[in-house]
Amino acid sequence: MNERARILLVDDRPENLLALEAILSSLDQTLVRAGSGEEALRALLKEDYALILLDAQMPGMDGFETAARIKRRTRTKDVPIIFLTAADSEQRNSYRGYAAGGADYISKPFDPWILRAKVQVFVDLWAAGRRLATQATLLRRQIDEPSGAGEVLGVLRDKVADVTEAVEQLEADAETGGSVSAAVERVRRRVDELRDGLAAFESGDAVAGLTRREFG
Repeated sequence: MNERARILLVDDRPENLLALEAILSSLDQTLVRAGSGEEALRALLKEDYALILLDAQMPGMDGFETAARIKRRTRTKDVPIIFLTAADSEQRNSYRGYAAGGADYISKPFDPWILRAKVQVFVDLWAAGRRLATQATLLRRQIDEPSGAGEVLGVLRDKVADVTEAVEQLEADAETGGSVSAAVERVRRRVDELRDGLAAFESGDAVAGLTRREFG
């Protein structure tokens, strides 16, 4: 079963929160209400969120100040924020929203289809990030295990051997006395890079770099 994204809905008017829930309910994600900036900040201390829909105009702590505080926290600084702004001040509020760290904004009254589509994009990005993090963790565990490291090294050695054989065949087919083609030279450089990476991996100096380059 796929993990649900938790989405924080922040607006001081209950009827607006109800409308947001009605529009987004078809996405089948976890929707959490907050009636003020202060309540939103408290909610973000308790749970992790994939996205925040934040009303720009609220009494007391408005949306821009709330966003600024969210972005100052290490735990929440990377959570994307979509500002909901009034149409009569769209240009000014959109600028303030981006300056406060907002990822996007929608002016009221908003088109339900557009809102749903934008939220879906951020949910998809969150889900992809979760999958990548899980894969990275599994790969790290595999590499940290002696048997797993041996398997990775074996794959690398096979790759080096295959490319080396291809280069040797190309060189054998070249005209006697002729220079090695640019294609062969590129492959030869790739072999050298693989060998360097293999040596670094075996010495334990570049495991992280190896996972990014070869298995990313």
